[in-house]
Amino acid sequence: ILFFNTLMIGTFISISSFSWLSMWIGLEINMLSFIPLMNEKKNSNSSEASLKYFIVQAISSMFIIFSILFSLILNEYMELMKSPMEMILNSALLTKMGAAPFHFWFPEIIEGLSWINTLILLTWQKIAPMILIMYNFNSNLFFCLVILTSMLVSGIKSWNQTSMKKILAFSSINHIGWMLSMLMFNQSLWPFYFSFYTFVNICLISMLSKFEILSIQNLFNIMNSNKPIKLFF
Repeated sequence: ILFFNTLMIGTFISISSFSWLSMWIGLEINMLSFIPLMNEKKNSNSSEASLKYFIVQAISSMFIIFSILFSLILNEYMELMKSPMEMILNSALLTKMGAAPFHFWFPEIIEGLSWINTLILLTWQKIAPMILIMYNFNSNLFFCLVILTSMLVSGIKSWNQTSMKKILAFSSINHIGWMLSMLMFNQSLWPFYFSFYTFVNICLISMLSKFEILSIQNLFNIMNSNKPIKLFF
């Protein structure tokens, strides 16, 4: 309960702060709170997932603080450096969310998590990075490429997956592309889209957890033995 509370506090600090430094601190509190939650089962899969998550998030955080400090120090002298620093900052935030082409860590970590932690990573852990991107969003070629890549990669990679968690991971990457599209055309639509996305994930993961469905084969077996479940899938 303690780590879950600090997880939420870290997110609220990030999205309600008026300075980039305090936003970064909020992201760090959020990350350090989620890692103990990932290790709740004390098995090799969760330990490996938490270690990978820490490494990826720590590197992303390093680039975030680097871009913030570099921009503050050189803002008055090097206006030409503003755009590259913004790109580094946004790339680090996109990595924290698992957007393509920064998604290399996301499916593998999802595979090693419990269902409740999978739900947290797919939903809650996207809120702070997405809102910080909204604060610093520019409708430029960089974001267009990220949107296109997220949609293409998720569509292609999900075709040959049998693990339900990896399918959810690539589905999440696809939805990140749509969320960024919302920011590009109408930012006021993003909260509604994210709320619906979260609701669907809660319902779906609750069903997968209840029936212990980890793969496509599990799903087919349960559907054959339990006809009413076909209504949900």
